[in-house]
Order: sequence, then structure tokens, then C-alpha cells
Amino acid sequence: MESESTVTTCYRHPKVESYVRCTRCDRYICPACMREAAVGHQCPECVKEGARSIRQARTVVGGRVSAVPLVTYVLIGLIVLVYIGEVIRPEIVDRFAMLTARLVGPDGGHYVYQSSYPSDFHAEGVVAGQWERLLTSGFLHAEPTEGTFGLLHVVMNTAALWQLGRAVEPLLGRVRFLALYLLSTVGGSVLELLLTDPNDTSLGASGAIFGLGAAYYVLARRGGSDMQAVNRFMAFLLLWLVASATFTSWQGHLGGLLTGGAVTLAYAYAPRGPRQGLIQAATCVALLALLVAVSIAKYLELTQ
Repeated sequence: MESESTVTTCYRHPKVESYVRCTRCDRYICPACMREAAVGHQCPECVKEGARSIRQARTVVGGRVSAVPLVTYVLIGLIVLVYIGEVIRPEIVDRFAMLTARLVGPDGGHYVYQSSYPSDFHAEGVVAGQWERLLTSGFLHAEPTEGTFGLLHVVMNTAALWQLGRAVEPLLGRVRFLALYLLSTVGGSVLELLLTDPNDTSLGASGAIFGLGAAYYVLARRGGSDMQAVNRFMAFLLLWLVASATFTSWQGHLGGLLTGGAVTLAYAYAPRGPRQGLIQAATCVALLALLVAVSIAKYLELTQ
């Protein structure tokens, strides 16, 4: 009869007898700890160590490869949820749309902004410190009460995001794609801050969409794609930019296009190697700092 001293147990569960060893570390493992390997079984720690040692696949710009454009789907879902919120509470648009400056009188009416105004008035917009409008406006769309355009606005932008996001996000990776999208949104708002009438409001994801369009073009050139179809797409995008001058904010579109192009140039042409991500991140931070500095300069101009 085998003595108790010769009984072997699982290294993770000392009370469970085991006679199978991990093929990597040679420790005894019980059935609950066995992980099937190419040869024999491995323990959970060796499986994790093996996964860490496998080099992760990277995109051409250094992002992690992902077959599912999760960020694109989340952004579309967020836009749809915000639009439902607009239907329920229309005042959301008035509070979070892009607005440089205006005055609200004691009667609730809106008036042209002046740096000096009566005490019973109050200012709204970026000039009143509502900096979040630079970003939140990119998730709002024309209200349903504005007729056909109200619904068409959100449908067109989400459809464009669906098409471009599924093409661009897998090439960039999720983190870089999200940074591109948010910076393009802010870039479009900042150009509106500089070039539009301070009392005008604007909203929509179009600035970010134009940023994605610029990214699609830059990445196609960087990857050596067939440029004939890409050039047709860019011609359509530029035509949309020109046409938008008649019915919406061309400033936001142009700002998103320029910002998205600048970000993607940094992504696509940063030297490969251990510093690639650092260079890309530094460029994004520098661009954000520039946008902030320009916004503050405009704010000071309006408040002095």
C-alpha cells in the first residue's frame, strides 16, 4: 500500500491528489487547473506567461489589431442616445451646442453679446466658461422639430461614421482612433469659435466625420492603396465642404478636416520603433495645447 508521504497533490490545491505535471514548469496540477496545450497540459500561470510572451499584432501605425470596430459602434450608440435625449428634453441642445457668446435677458430672450452688459443679464457660451461645448456639440444634431432636416442630419452623420469608422478604426487601433475622433471634434469647434458670428450656434458630428475622411485619405496613401477610388471619395468630401457653406457650418467641417489630417500624418509617418507611440502621443498633446491656446486667446479678446 502506498504511504501517505508519496501522495502528490496539486500545487494550487494542496488537498487534491494529482499525478499530472505541467509540461512547462513540471509542477503537479489537478483537473481544475489543467489547461490543454499543444503537448500535454499546462498550469494557469504558465498559460498566462506564454500569452504575455507572444508578440501582439500591430497595425501600420503601431495600434493593436482589432477585428471589431468597437469605438465606432460605441460612438454611434452614444449619438443615438443623445438624440433620444434631445427628443425628450429639447433644452439639451440649447445648453450643449457650440456657442461662442450671447446674452440672456431677464425675459429669457437671447441678445447679441457685449463685453459690458446689465447685471440682470447673463452670458452663455464659451465666453461664460462653458468650454465643454467645444466637445459636446459634436454629439448633438438638429432637433426633430426642424422637419426633415432634423432627422436627416443625424441619419447622414451616423451613416458616414458607420462607413468611415469601420475602415479607419482597424487601421489605427481603438485608442488612436478615439483620440483622432475627439481631436477632430474639438478642432472643428475651435475654427467655429474663430470664424463664426459669436451669437451663432452649431452642432453635429460632421467635424469629426471630416477628420475621419482626412484620416482615410492619409492612411490610403501611406498604405499604397489604389488611389483612384480614394481620390473620388476626397472629391466628394470637398464638394460636401463647399456645399455646406450654404446650409450648415463649413468652419466646423474645415476645422475637423485639418485637425484629422494633422493627427493622422503624425500617426502614419512617425518612425517605427519603441518611440513611435510616444511621438504620436506628443503630437496629439501639442495639437490639443494649440487648440486650447487659440481658444483662450479668443476668449480673452471677447471678454476684455
